[in-house]
Amino acid sequence: MKSDVIDGLSGLASRRVLRVDAAAGRRQTERDRLACEVPVALEYNGISHATMLATPCDLEDFLVGFSFTEGIIRTAGDVYDIDIVQQDNGVVVQARIASACLNELKLRRRNLAGRSGCGLCGIESLSEVRRTLPALPPRPQSVSASAIASACHQLRARQPLHLETGATHAAGWADRHGNLLAVREDVGRHNALDKLIGLLLREGHDTSDGLAVISSRASFEMVQKAAAAGMPALIAVSAPTTYAVDMANELNVFLAGFARDNGYTVYSHPDFLELQEPRHE
Repeated sequence: MKSDVIDGLSGLASRRVLRVDAAAGRRQTERDRLACEVPVALEYNGISHATMLATPCDLEDFLVGFSFTEGIIRTAGDVYDIDIVQQDNGVVVQARIASACLNELKLRRRNLAGRSGCGLCGIESLSEVRRTLPALPPRPQSVSASAIASACHQLRARQPLHLETGATHAAGWADRHGNLLAVREDVGRHNALDKLIGLLLREGHDTSDGLAVISSRASFEMVQKAAAAGMPALIAVSAPTTYAVDMANELNVFLAGFARDNGYTVYSHPDFLELQEPRHE
């Protein structure tokens, strides 16, 4: 049952499987589609910095988003060019970045061995767990509760890899009216958000006016990445953690969880919502 990759950088692979229906006593061999998960090594000016397990699509966005949320680059313009090299055992993303960013990288360089479900592999001390980030400025405008529900509803229909495989997470960006403008997917929830942030930076979107919606739980690192990118709101399909809530309160990020159907639970800065009282006939 060897895997045949449909497209090495599409994120999809085909594998022969045996389907068993025990109740009916049936067995059938057929092909199934799986989400790709491969080692992705990030190199800056020839220096290897991190290796993550990721879905090998939208890797230019991943490189820019990861570099930005890790504090390696200051803007998307600090990345001069990106080459993607497929190898037998994974993918190498080679970036050429500004010399000032490279010097900073050398000063704070650490070896990361990332996993799709882990955001702290390679951290050597407690002081390295979180970045020092300023709180986001006050939000100029609030967002309606219905706009947030609409963005979450749209996210469910904008996940082609998940619809094919059931194995990926998604991160989406919506304007304050709830219109979903962009989505990125990956087997890793952190990677999906980094890809989204990279896309928004590369295309010049204003990340201070809108909201991010994610198909996963909200860990502290997801809040940290959103804050680093200037996103004022993070809406999760699943639950947040205590560290995520504390960080969201500190960094002035609106955080909501359990966003399903038309409801959700607000954990920080409820003033972000423009609530309308229900009408009574």
